Amino acid sequence: MKTILSAALVLGLCGLAGAQGEKADPVGTWKCEYEIGDMKRMSTLSIKKDGDKLAGTMSWPDQKETKLKDVKLKKGDLTFSAVRVFMDNKITVEYKLTINGDKLKGKGAAEFGGKKQEFDIEGNREKNDK
Repeated sequence: MKTILSAALVLGLCGLAGAQGEKADPVGTWKCEYEIGDMKRMSTLSIKKDGDKLAGTMSWPDQKETKLKDVKLKKGDLTFSAVRVFMDNKITVEYKLTINGDKLKGKGAAEFGGKKQEFDIEGNREKNDK
């Protein structure tokens, strides 16, 4: 029994070490989908390296590119904010996305009308951007 537990522990730690050894790469163009109010929406996220820092833009079908603020990658989690203009309102949306290969998944959150609202977001990196 001790042998089985030891083997399981070793395999578990090796798997964890391997997962942490792979560094997430956010650079590229991502096609993202999310749902707000039962309506499916889309956006395009573009991330690039600017020296040793990350920078990027986000755009929507009804809004041109807006620059991302505070773009950071930590342990596979990409965080940033973007200003969304909707009906003459400027709404800052905070994003926290987990990158796994050519897929990302996470949440966006914004305060609108004094109430914080969150939504799930998923995306895929465009094939020619890797």
